[in-house]
Amino acid sequence: MKLLTVSPSPHVHDKTSVNRIMYDVLIALIPAFIVSIYFFGFDALRVTFISVAFCVFFEWLINLLFFDNKLTIRDGSAAVTGVLLAFNLPSNIPWWIIMIGSLVSIGIAKMTFGGLGNNIFNPALVGRIFLLFSFPTDMTVWPVNRFALKIKPDAITGATPLAIIKEGLKNNESISAILNKIPDSLDLLFGNVPGSLGEISALALIIGGIYLLLRRVITWHIPVSFILTVFIFTGIVWLVNPEKSVSPLIHILSGGLMLGAIFMATDMVTSPMSKMGQLIFGIGCGIITSIIRIWGIYPEGVSFAIVFMNAITPLINAGFKPKKFGK
Repeated sequence: MKLLTVSPSPHVHDKTSVNRIMYDVLIALIPAFIVSIYFFGFDALRVTFISVAFCVFFEWLINLLFFDNKLTIRDGSAAVTGVLLAFNLPSNIPWWIIMIGSLVSIGIAKMTFGGLGNNIFNPALVGRIFLLFSFPTDMTVWPVNRFALKIKPDAITGATPLAIIKEGLKNNESISAILNKIPDSLDLLFGNVPGSLGEISALALIIGGIYLLLRRVITWHIPVSFILTVFIFTGIVWLVNPEKSVSPLIHILSGGLMLGAIFMATDMVTSPMSKMGQLIFGIGCGIITSIIRIWGIYPEGVSFAIVFMNAITPLINAGFKPKKFGK
């Protein structure tokens, strides 16, 4: 007689696995990777390969030494962390700095907490913030790609649009003078700007985000609430004082907003479980990002905003619990 397994409801049957989710994320990052290769050439390959290799290596080594040789590198999460870390780095960064960032991302932000599913903060962002504080010069020197339109032909490095805006406002330059120094909206959309590998092309990141939505890896709640909050917040500031601020469209298309909102804030381990919680998470990320960009000392605030909201995710989960089945 065949035995039946009796268990409490609800019963969910799904083919989703960690491997599938991670490889879907890697596929979604391909458009941004292609754009980075187009604009930065071999250096984009170099940085990404080194980052992924070290992230996989450190996870394997830590598992070998401390987790009874548990083999977790096959699930793809270490590779995803490596790509996302690389996408937050300039293309000319030395290999040994990438190695340190990989060790911090995997060794401290992920494996210290017990590995995938237990980490509190997004590993790639922790690595990026650590490198920003430890090597500020190397992390803020951006190579000028050979297609840049508004950069001097003999220039080797240049500032990101957000850095140009921050510096111009600090020096009391007019908005029109500042706008003349930064690429137009089409360049920002397609990626013809200085910046980190994976953040330059908003269009490529949106394409990857649509793929993740279609594959149901992410939902719209965090990306839309994050981006919309930045648009509304910076739009209000712009309308109140257009002589001391730039349009919300520039904020949306510049910096790491698209990369952070689509690929990093949506990390299922470090973001809220409920839909309402995800909306609050995205709104919080948007407000903090806008405040740092407009009034903070750093031109960019996406990484800090996401890590801060990661820290209060347990509180959000406690306050917005899903309704129990049957009640």
